[in-house]
Amino acid sequence: MKRVGNVWCKICDIENIRLAHKKAKEDKLYYQEVKMVDSNEDEFLKEIQNMLINNTYKITASDYSVSTIHDKDKDRELWKLSYYPHRIIQWAVMIQIEPVFMKTFCYHTCASIKDRGGKRIHNMVVKWLRNHEKAEYCCKIDIKKFYPHVNHEILKRMLRKLFKDKHLLKLLDMVIDSFPGEIGLPIGSYLSQFLANFYLSYFDHWLKEVKRVKMVCRYMDDIVIFHHSKRYLHRLLVEMAIYLQKELDLEIKSNYQVFPTNIRGVDFVGYRYFYDFILLRKSTCQKFKKSYELVFAKQQQGLLVNRSQWCSINSYMGWLSWCDSWRLWEKYIQPIIPALLVYYRLVILRDKPLKERNKKYNLYRKKLYSKKGRRNENRRLTA
Repeated sequence: MKRVGNVWCKICDIENIRLAHKKAKEDKLYYQEVKMVDSNEDEFLKEIQNMLINNTYKITASDYSVSTIHDKDKDRELWKLSYYPHRIIQWAVMIQIEPVFMKTFCYHTCASIKDRGGKRIHNMVVKWLRNHEKAEYCCKIDIKKFYPHVNHEILKRMLRKLFKDKHLLKLLDMVIDSFPGEIGLPIGSYLSQFLANFYLSYFDHWLKEVKRVKMVCRYMDDIVIFHHSKRYLHRLLVEMAIYLQKELDLEIKSNYQVFPTNIRGVDFVGYRYFYDFILLRKSTCQKFKKSYELVFAKQQQGLLVNRSQWCSINSYMGWLSWCDSWRLWEKYIQPIIPALLVYYRLVILRDKPLKERNKKYNLYRKKLYSKKGRRNENRRLTA
C-alpha cells in the first residue's frame, strides 16, 4: 500500500477542527468543558490550531484521569482525557486518517468502527453457521490483556508503513508514548480504538491471504474461526500463536477452545449461536432479570422508575430483538410496559408541545405492545 502524506495541513485546518468539536461533543452537551468551548468557539478552536501549527501541543500520562471499572468479572483501568484540548485534537486527527485506516481493515474486522458493530458481527456469525457442514467446528480465541500488551515500537513501525507525514507521526508517537512504559494503549482514549484495531490488521490479512481462512470473525481481540476439520483448527491455533508472538509480541489467552458448534453453540458478542436458534448469553440474561425486578418492584409500589432503569430496559429490548426471546419478552417485558410508558410520558416528553407529546407517546406505546420477542420454530438461521 502506498504511504500517505500531506495530512498535517488538513488536520490543522480550522474547519476540520470545528468539525472535530462538533463530532466530539455529541451526547456531551452537559459537560462543563463543552459549554466552555461553546461559549467562545472561535477563540478556543483557534488556540487549538495554534498549538498544532506551532508544535506546542503535548500529552503525557498526567493528562489522563484513571478510574477502575468491573467488567466481565475483571477490573479494567479507564484512561480518560479532558475534552479540551485533547479529545478535540484526537477527533481532528481521526477525521483525516480514519479513511486510511479503513482501507487496511478486512471485512471481518469489527468493533469501534463505524457501521461495524454488534449487528455486523451478529450477521456474520449467522451467515457462517447457516452452512453448518462447513462450520462443524469452531476455534475461539482471545488475546491475553490485549490493550496493555500492545508493543509501542511495533505499532510505530506499522504506522510508518502507512503514513509518511512527519508531523502526524510525531503526534501519533506522542499519543502512544503517553501510556507509561514500552507497551500498552490506554483503554478509553478515542485514538486507542483505531490503533488497537490497526495493530491486528496485519494478522487479519495473514489469516485471509496466507492461511486462506474463509469463515472468521474478529470483534477487537475476540476471534472465532469456523471449519469442518477439528484437526485443521488445532494446527491453525498453533500457527496463530507463533505469528502473534513473533510479529506482534502478543499471546493467546490459555482459555482458547476448539469445539463442535452443533452441541455447545458459539458464545460470542452477547449471544449463544446454534444452527437453528440464537439464545441470549446467560450472564446478560441474569443482568436483564435483575433490571426487570427493580422496575417491577417500583411499578408495584406505584413509584416512578429512574432514567437509568428506563434506559437499561430499552437497551435489553434491543438485545432481545436479535435472538429467540419469545418467553423472555412475555415474562419480563410485557408486565413492566405500563411503568415504561408512565416514565416516557412524564419525564422524556415533559417539555414537548402537547400535540407532539401525544403523537410520540402513541408511537412508543404501539411499538411496545406490537413488538414481540423472536419465536424459535426450529427454522434455519436467516440473517
